[in-house]
Amino acid sequence: MTVPEPAGAPSGALAGLRRRLGAFPLTHRLVGGPDEETAPSLWQGLIGSLLIMIGSWGVGWLAMTPASVFARTTVLNPLRVEPVGVVVCAILLVLGSLLLVRAWLRLGQRLGGRWATAGPVVTRATWLWAAPLMVAFPVFSRDVYSYLSQGRLLHAGLNPYEDWISELPGWFMQGADSIWAESPSPYGPLFLLIARAVWFLTGGSPEPALLLFRLVSVAGLALCLWAVPRLARRFGTDPGWSVWISVANPLFALYMIAGIHNDSLMVGLLLAGFVLLTPGASRGRSLAGLVLVSLSIAIKPLTVLALPFAGLLLLPGAPGSPRWGSRVKVWTWCLLVAGAVLTGMGALTGLWFGWIPAMLTSGDAAFPYAPFGILGLGVGWAVDAMAGAGVRTVADLVYTLGKVTAIGFTAWLALTRRPVHPVLATGLALLAAVLLAPIIQPWYLLWVLPMFAVVRRWRGWPVWTLYLVVMVLVVVGVVDQLSVAQWISLFWVRVIAAVVGLAYMVFIVFLDPKTSTLFPFTAQWRSRGRPHATTRQTNQETL
Repeated sequence: MTVPEPAGAPSGALAGLRRRLGAFPLTHRLVGGPDEETAPSLWQGLIGSLLIMIGSWGVGWLAMTPASVFARTTVLNPLRVEPVGVVVCAILLVLGSLLLVRAWLRLGQRLGGRWATAGPVVTRATWLWAAPLMVAFPVFSRDVYSYLSQGRLLHAGLNPYEDWISELPGWFMQGADSIWAESPSPYGPLFLLIARAVWFLTGGSPEPALLLFRLVSVAGLALCLWAVPRLARRFGTDPGWSVWISVANPLFALYMIAGIHNDSLMVGLLLAGFVLLTPGASRGRSLAGLVLVSLSIAIKPLTVLALPFAGLLLLPGAPGSPRWGSRVKVWTWCLLVAGAVLTGMGALTGLWFGWIPAMLTSGDAAFPYAPFGILGLGVGWAVDAMAGAGVRTVADLVYTLGKVTAIGFTAWLALTRRPVHPVLATGLALLAAVLLAPIIQPWYLLWVLPMFAVVRRWRGWPVWTLYLVVMVLVVVGVVDQLSVAQWISLFWVRVIAAVVGLAYMVFIVFLDPKTSTLFPFTAQWRSRGRPHATTRQTNQETL
């Protein structure tokens, strides 16, 4: 099979890499498969993931503890301590990430009109693109090192909801961000139990620990790939499209697999629980579904907002219809199951319900750059200037009002007499909680994307707006999360990565003869000054 060159990419190097990869029969089968038309997009995404993997070896996060294998060797010195190697790796990281975005966009274009049968191809692409990231250093985030440190706390007999990782010696060498030095854990008891097991099994050695935490993220990915098409089929949406827009989305691979976030398992358990919660479900099936939803809460407690809507999924007839007796019955069942699961988890860890106060205060652990966070600080500064009330005191009051508003909105969605689809309502409740929080992280978008995707097929501006958001979050994630030695100018490495990333974004949106057609505001650009564009597209196929 001859695979055409990607437009705008260095043809020789990519062609050579493709030929080498194509020499392996397994790789050839995974990329080619039964659908040769989509093979170029799968190839391009695989190459992008490989570039990300290599780039991460130079600018990904690496713990400097003596227990680290790579911290004790010089094999990566050309990539990590030499300015040229660091700059090249930063460029590879941003180019590979956007190449993966382009492959995703082209796959969607090639599958347009046949989403009903596209499920296997999209699933194959998701796994293929995620595979190289399994051996990448953490990029886009270093939260995984805080996971390991909190597992260490629990293993030492301390309470991560009351004690801080800085209470144990050498914590700063374990790779965790300093924002977690004196902050309570925002995670549920089940995940802390997993983190403790990882610390115990690896003895705190970062590289084996990263692999185990990645397996947790991969388990979440597998659950999402199992649940999303089933929910989409149940609610009348194209399964292939729903998986493509939410799980095959490059943000999932970059932030959940490469970045190693437990949100993958949180969302996977929640969606899998929703699959089992059907009207008229047997007591065993509904119990299993509610247990999965409860386990999701035990990973990250914010998904407690989904509990009332999990109950509404059990009601027959129109979702959300006003049958108060039935609602009270299913909600009681939900509370009993969730209470039993969370109590059992609390007893098993000895932490009980310490996650409740921790969940209310964990926002202090990050810089409040979210719109609502900035609003709270702005109100705090204004009130402090007029009355001397204290910036942080007033800001905390604003943040508390945001939490109360999110809870009130969730209650309204559950209690309103007008029908609201339970899965859509879950997405709206989580979205409100995110927007009214003092912090927003890029991967929070992945909490709500599957909820919206399985309920309704999007068209028009929401779709191309998402494309732009994905690209922006990719570039921001690379520029914001570069691990660079202290003798190398982080500022200039960021500037170079940002310039390269923005240039490739401009190419994808405005100049690429294929992907630019996805953005309607570039129609005038495409039609002006390019009289021979149609001829070129006809005579030269691009990825």
